[in-house]
Amino acid sequence: MTKTLFDKIWDAHVVDSIEGDQQILYIDRHLIHEVTSPQAFTGLKQRGIPFFRPQKTTATADHNVPTINQHLPIEEPLSRKQVDTLTENCTEHHIELFGLGHANQGIVHVIGPELGLTKPGMTIVCGDSHTSTHGAFGCIAFGIGTSQVEQVFATQCLLLNKPKCMRINVEGKLAEGVVAKDVILYIIAQLGVGGGTGHFVEYAGSTIRNLSMEGRMTVCNMSIEMGARGGLIAPDQTTFDYLKGKEYAPKGDQWEKATTFWSNLHSDQDAIFDQEYTFKAEDIQPMITYGTHPGMGMGINDHVPQKATKGESEDSFHKSLTYMNIEAGQSMLDKAIDHVFIGSCTNSRIEDLRLAASYAKDKKVAPTVRAMVVPGSQWVAKQAIKEGLDQIFIDAGFEFREAGCSACLSMNEDKVLPGKYCVSTSNRNFEGRQGPGARTILASPLMAAAAAIAGRIVDVRGR
Repeated sequence: MTKTLFDKIWDAHVVDSIEGDQQILYIDRHLIHEVTSPQAFTGLKQRGIPFFRPQKTTATADHNVPTINQHLPIEEPLSRKQVDTLTENCTEHHIELFGLGHANQGIVHVIGPELGLTKPGMTIVCGDSHTSTHGAFGCIAFGIGTSQVEQVFATQCLLLNKPKCMRINVEGKLAEGVVAKDVILYIIAQLGVGGGTGHFVEYAGSTIRNLSMEGRMTVCNMSIEMGARGGLIAPDQTTFDYLKGKEYAPKGDQWEKATTFWSNLHSDQDAIFDQEYTFKAEDIQPMITYGTHPGMGMGINDHVPQKATKGESEDSFHKSLTYMNIEAGQSMLDKAIDHVFIGSCTNSRIEDLRLAASYAKDKKVAPTVRAMVVPGSQWVAKQAIKEGLDQIFIDAGFEFREAGCSACLSMNEDKVLPGKYCVSTSNRNFEGRQGPGARTILASPLMAAAAAIAGRIVDVRGR
């Protein structure tokens, strides 16, 4: 029987099946952070249940940490409490923790891949929706709720219904100035925020195969924004080259055995998907969003739609434009902006910083803009400094911060002020996502850097 890549990995991890189509799925790697784990630890303690396999769990502090003066005690009380609680819980249960000050600390979906904790064929979960990032390595990776975090603590398994399978093919060569972030924003704009509901998505086609691992992570990261349970990409030589030599990657003979196994992780040629779509790379422009969810995206040379699309109600559409203070039919070109944020688990890796720095070099941030670059991990920060990227940003007028989730979400101190526009490389543009009343416009690192310099939204291809 032919199988999709998703089917192969899922079926290999089924421990048992339950009446009513539910299955017990074994989890290879559990990633936790300071925000969604405390209640799960408390639940475990209250019920007197031991932690089943702590060696399968890895922790880091990322969501609610400050991105300046990380060598000093955390000033904000809630943040300090959350980080301290994570440390106490990990110490008690003998869980490996990359806390503030640790060389491996960073955003959970950045450090997993860069350390080699993420490997093809695995099942990976985390109390964070953007766990789908890890699917770029040929994994089944998805976000879970706090009660499920507790389930994994207790059993290393989850009781789940198996999702359907979807394949999205992107074929052709991307134009200059068009990058991975544009690819996924384009797909979401075409299918809508509910287009992937109930499915795990496999991304395929020549365009996807030609992306770097960091580009693939960006695509899989935002699978959740079209309603999918997660996304994945078949591993290949690009995957192997990225993982080789990583701290937690197999070594020696184990490496050869691993790559032999990983090479067989692909959908069978005649595998059947529940849904399938194909897009042309040549149709993709640099993308931006104009509304309050990632499906409200368009090419930089397009105009805001005159009416709702992709099943959205007219009321919701107009409410979104009112919040953003944007009119139907208008162009977004030359729209003045106030903030730029380059970071998040979507676009804070070294390639993202290199891309933004390549544009910012020998230029100056507009005097009306506050621009911030936040590396996704301590390693990314050190590498950026080694390559002189930090100085390029600083000389241009960007703030170069320390590792963390930062202004992706208004859970920490890096917030956007009410009514202000922020061009952001993050993954969500919901109302208040970056701060109460903040207006978020999603874009690639290249488009964000260009907006910071111009003080307005521009077509990066016109540089």
